[in-house]
Amino acid sequence: MNVKVALVAGYSLLFSTVLVSAQEKSKPYSPDKAVAPKTTNVLPFPDFRFKGSVGRTIGESDPPEFPQPARPPKGAPNIVFILIDDAGYGQFGTFGGQVSTPALDRVAADGLRYTRFHTTALCSPTRAALLTGRNHHSTGNGVITEAATGYDGYTGIIGKNVGTIAEVLRQYGYATAWFGKNHNTPDWETSQVGPFDRWPSGLGFDYFYGFMGGDMDQWQPTLYENHQLVPRSKDPKYILTTDLVDKAASWLRRTRSIAAEKPYFLYMSTGATHAPHQVSPEFITKFKGQFDKGWDAYREETFARQKKLGVVPQNAVLTKRPAELPAWDSLSADQKKLFARMMEVFAAFTAQTDYEMGRLLDVVRSLPDADNTLIFYEVGDNGASAEGGLVGLLNENSFFNNVPESLEENLKHIDEIGGPKHFNHFPAGWAWAMNCPFQWTKQIASHLGGVRNPLAVSWPARIKDKGGVRSQFHHVIDIAPTIYEAVGIEFPEVLNGVAQKPIEGVSMVYSFDKADAPGRRRTQYFEMFINRGLYHDGWWAASRVNVPWVGDAAAANPDAAKWELYNLDEDFTQAKDLATANPQKLRELQDMWWSEASKYSVLPLDGRKTERLNGELQGRPSLGGHRNSFTYYPGVVALPAGSAPNVLNKSFAITADLELKAAETNGAVFSLGGSDGGYGLYVRKGKPVFAGNFLGRTITRVTSEAALPMGTVKLRGEFKYDGGGLGKGGTMTLLVNGKKVGEGRIEQTQGITMGLGGTLDIGEDTGSAVDEAYTPPFRFEGSIEKVVVDLQPQ
Repeated sequence: MNVKVALVAGYSLLFSTVLVSAQEKSKPYSPDKAVAPKTTNVLPFPDFRFKGSVGRTIGESDPPEFPQPARPPKGAPNIVFILIDDAGYGQFGTFGGQVSTPALDRVAADGLRYTRFHTTALCSPTRAALLTGRNHHSTGNGVITEAATGYDGYTGIIGKNVGTIAEVLRQYGYATAWFGKNHNTPDWETSQVGPFDRWPSGLGFDYFYGFMGGDMDQWQPTLYENHQLVPRSKDPKYILTTDLVDKAASWLRRTRSIAAEKPYFLYMSTGATHAPHQVSPEFITKFKGQFDKGWDAYREETFARQKKLGVVPQNAVLTKRPAELPAWDSLSADQKKLFARMMEVFAAFTAQTDYEMGRLLDVVRSLPDADNTLIFYEVGDNGASAEGGLVGLLNENSFFNNVPESLEENLKHIDEIGGPKHFNHFPAGWAWAMNCPFQWTKQIASHLGGVRNPLAVSWPARIKDKGGVRSQFHHVIDIAPTIYEAVGIEFPEVLNGVAQKPIEGVSMVYSFDKADAPGRRRTQYFEMFINRGLYHDGWWAASRVNVPWVGDAAAANPDAAKWELYNLDEDFTQAKDLATANPQKLRELQDMWWSEASKYSVLPLDGRKTERLNGELQGRPSLGGHRNSFTYYPGVVALPAGSAPNVLNKSFAITADLELKAAETNGAVFSLGGSDGGYGLYVRKGKPVFAGNFLGRTITRVTSEAALPMGTVKLRGEFKYDGGGLGKGGTMTLLVNGKKVGEGRIEQTQGITMGLGGTLDIGEDTGSAVDEAYTPPFRFEGSIEKVVVDLQPQ
């Protein structure tokens, strides 16, 4: 017994001695003592290995060390990147637009305005280029993801060999978050079953709150928080951009509270000012009557403001209105009335968006390390959009389906524009005006109206020329290398085991200190739908083959297309075509364009637009594969159209096995699409309804005279397509337990796409309502065993 006591005492003494020794030698982790790793050409950094001597006991070993959290070099800034959607050079007041934009004003006043910054002329391509520092075709994003065709430059997939800013910064210890629009996940991978390696979480972002796809309803969006669907807001005044800023502010404060020393990268990618132009009514009233003079007068007044602000040279010439667009004075009184109202709504949309960005930046500036925060505020991923056509649109989906709208019909809804009922878009004349002083608009990569976008950059700790203007030629691929240089790191040659394509952009940091520093971007190609441009040493060659509001134009022959030539060093706006005067220079740039196109996977050229939106016609991957029968169970909601059965241009049937326990049961059984077009099977006051919504213009309802019986019920909606091409009509039939209870005709259907934001839901309607007769989510009050969709291809 005494021996045991002695042994215990001896061991206690030994362990206490060793413990004290270890405690004296060890160095507990403290955030402010974390050692920044050296930059590396391989990420991730190698696993930690203890380098000291290890003996039989810790008393005989060197002091312990823990692997330290990764940190960027000392002084690395926080990064905030704000990206506005579908906005032009002459839209925001900071660059001469009529709408006051104080948030952008302040960034510019605290830092610099870049007057020759460029994008790709379209959404997904610009965003892929921004995130990776490579040209859009190099990333596989030569066009929007919904129009991918499968060639190297057009897969719609950001490859593993073009790693993102966020992934690199994350591995250097940054907190990373993305808010708003994600138009960089392949259309067939946006459902809740993933795969998620090309969602924001797979592109380097620790946190995501936003939507998937090209555009989104501002009043009733389908949103995700990371990979989880966000419940629909019950606030009648809900508006998307406000929500995005609220979530971003919460993330910022939470991050700084928990890890005050951890730098952050916040990417705010609004859905504004892309269609639908939906905005809180109190902003609209501020602009009543302000655009009655029209788009020609707007451009003249804006051009004068731009010269006064110094964002356009004094010797610049205002470009002429394209022959394809009407003069404002040539319009009828009804046209002027409708078009002015559409512009008032768009101006309000612009103002509210900038207001919300100001709220976000107020939070950024309230944090202790605000001075060491590098802020980019980019106005547009392309120029303002002319996809609204010559008379504007109540439903943007009309453009994607090549279906025109009429002035007379749209006038009936003039007071509803901007509200939740319509997916509206202003006419092309206003888009051209927003891109003052340049020619053309979004999609037209050959001309500056499609690709020159305002950029303001501030960094109080580093940029001292507050309010300065920079005129060096730069492109969106230059953002990534600018961030890497600002942080003090190199982009790795190998990232997550994959050899990387070199960065194709050049850093803009050299321009921060010297307004007259020689520009470092000598050459840049442009291409979108065979609209081509080539910049080289101050010269620009341009070839336009189509107009942006025609989605089904005949295929263009690039070899027969006309080319123009401009000397941008002397002609800021592309106002004087020198092709005839200097054919040798034009030939030089044409040959250079083809060389760049071959180098960066631009080929083969493809001028098709809306036709490419039909994934089935293009052969894109689909979760449905080649199946013609799909079984869905309760809980399937917000399934994106790209992952749902393609019911366009074919016969189909929807069969639901239900159980009713109340006589006046209500609720959606099946919905596909939204207020901009789709199909629904629902029950209202016990009576079943099969609804077909054609672009929000007409809703065909086939309704039973009798209520559904109690107990188990087989409810079926059948659509018999007429055939004979795309977008034809058909017969709708409603059946209950095998018996026909109703029939009707829908004379025209959507032939190209259900829409960029439509979803499939079982037991509710999560987005905008397929049928305005009910209010979402309109959850089904009975029980659903399953819903089967059967396709009958032509």
